[in-house]
Amino acid sequence: MKDAASLTEARLTYREVIGVPRVPGLLLSACLSRLAGRMFGLAIVLYVLTHFGSVALAGWVAFASIAPGFVISPIAGALLDRTGEAVAITIDLAASAVLLVALVITSRTGVSSAPLLLILAAAYSLTSPLSAAGIRALIPRLVPENALDQANALDTGSYALVNVLGPFLVGPLFAFTGADSTMVVIAALYGVGALSLIAMGSLSSTAAPARPGPPRALLREAAVGLGYLVRHRTLRGLAVAYSLYQMSWGVLVVAVPVSVVRHPAGGASAGSLTGLLWAVAGLAGVAGAMAAGHIRTLGRERTVIAVSALATGVVIFPVSTVYGLAGLGVGLALVGLLEGPIDVGVLTLRQRRADPGWLGRILAVSFSLNMAGLPIGSAIGGLIVTQSLPAAFAVAAIASMASALATYVLIPKRTD
Repeated sequence: MKDAASLTEARLTYREVIGVPRVPGLLLSACLSRLAGRMFGLAIVLYVLTHFGSVALAGWVAFASIAPGFVISPIAGALLDRTGEAVAITIDLAASAVLLVALVITSRTGVSSAPLLLILAAAYSLTSPLSAAGIRALIPRLVPENALDQANALDTGSYALVNVLGPFLVGPLFAFTGADSTMVVIAALYGVGALSLIAMGSLSSTAAPARPGPPRALLREAAVGLGYLVRHRTLRGLAVAYSLYQMSWGVLVVAVPVSVVRHPAGGASAGSLTGLLWAVAGLAGVAGAMAAGHIRTLGRERTVIAVSALATGVVIFPVSTVYGLAGLGVGLALVGLLEGPIDVGVLTLRQRRADPGWLGRILAVSFSLNMAGLPIGSAIGGLIVTQSLPAAFAVAAIASMASALATYVLIPKRTD
């Protein structure tokens, strides 16, 4: 393996990036933890339906497994910067594994109840931002800057691949082994992910640079980090632009299955066809991310984000609406392909322009702000699609084009 310092001048290949010390352990941990998280998001709903038979409770448990983490993300980010990313990620993965084992034990011993299930789901959510932000905050500490876009491409591509594999694995696993065994498998994935990080070596050496001045209370650090993001022109602009982009995805989450169901060719196979379309989009996202790292977005992130978002709007409307299911499939594949450069560009620009001492807080808070656009888009899409399906696709396209405009208007050309 090559030392990171010796690679700062030359153009790196993906193989050389993977060869940088401790990068393989981080990528393995990221893949395993994300696969576990994606599987858990689907399995917990099936788990509740199996053990309690309540659709309403399944919805509340799914909400409890996500929402508290968004709320607490500024504090989680401050903890990341204080302890170091690798330590914080390991804590989250170990805690997730323990909580899932506890979930299985309560089921096996007959003490499981709806309130206890909600408490375990909320506790699972509270540590989730540590991994979600920590993995991506750790990348620029391990690789040289000229390999940052490629490392982010590997990270983004693995994330897109997991989104395809997770649903594919949960169904058969749940059907053949049962609810409790599925949770044990997911817990094992978290455990192996934690062990792969521990095997990286000295976790404390990945801590962020210490900030000058006396140490603050954790809540105070979280508030100061949030204020830093609000004042930072690039970070503020990225939050607005990427939230608008996620709104377009939120609309598509509602509009795509409705489009398939309403099409004459949908019929009884509408569910399978919808899953296939999303799988195609996910695989295209992997290809798009890898292509983004290959063509090199470093230093051109702002242009790559804006052009890709604008092209996404054109692809969504009219391509996805005019040519039936074939056009919808091609459109989603292109949307997924364009998602790769956008995600890599956003992540790389944020990592390059933010103060390293704030990176944990920035990524944790940004994650919550960025994903806020997804449920907003779904809510808007649900209202519009009942009136007009083409209008819903048009709104998704407008949101993506607005994201392109916000990228150019709100994000400065150079570092703040």
